[in-house]
Amino acid sequence: MGDASKFMKPVNVFPLVETIRHWSDWLRQGVVVYYRSLMLQVRGVSCIFIATTVFAAPTQTPSTSAVAQIQSVLRAQQDAWNRGDIDGFMDGYARSSLTVFISEDEVRRGWETVRQRYREKYSDRTKMGTLSFSDIEITPLTADAAVVLGRWSLKRANDEPHGRFTLIFKRLPEGWRIVHDHTSAAPPPTR
Repeated sequence: MGDASKFMKPVNVFPLVETIRHWSDWLRQGVVVYYRSLMLQVRGVSCIFIATTVFAAPTQTPSTSAVAQIQSVLRAQQDAWNRGDIDGFMDGYARSSLTVFISEDEVRRGWETVRQRYREKYSDRTKMGTLSFSDIEITPLTADAAVVLGRWSLKRANDEPHGRFTLIFKRLPEGWRIVHDHTSAAPPPTR
């Protein structure tokens, strides 16, 4: 047989020191990456929890000031109407092209369009009658927005139309203003 060393090659059963260092660095980096990832997940879950808590919290009653300001706008509208002042009545609406008014199966957009509709439909004091609002409910949506439900009625010489409205008020630099108005009329009584 002879010399076996010709056929045998040395086999290193232990990894080289460089390989151990490489794997050690990789493992250390992996642990750091895992730790950082875990911390980001914890922070993310914390942020989601806080956001959910803040935004899902029951809506609180609007401040007395906001309610009083919205009531004041409605009172000013009613008073302006009863003076025959459509422009004064329209001061309660946001002077914006985004203002929406829905009535009689039509959607009207823009402050000027809504104003024109009121001027055409209520062209004189007889048609305007005396306006009153009642059963007003103010519900906050945010610190700068609220929904208002209520009833409206007109007393005129020949009839007394009435109905309901839903208004979305928004706090703007000029104060609380209506940005969305959905008004419906009750059917006239049958005779």
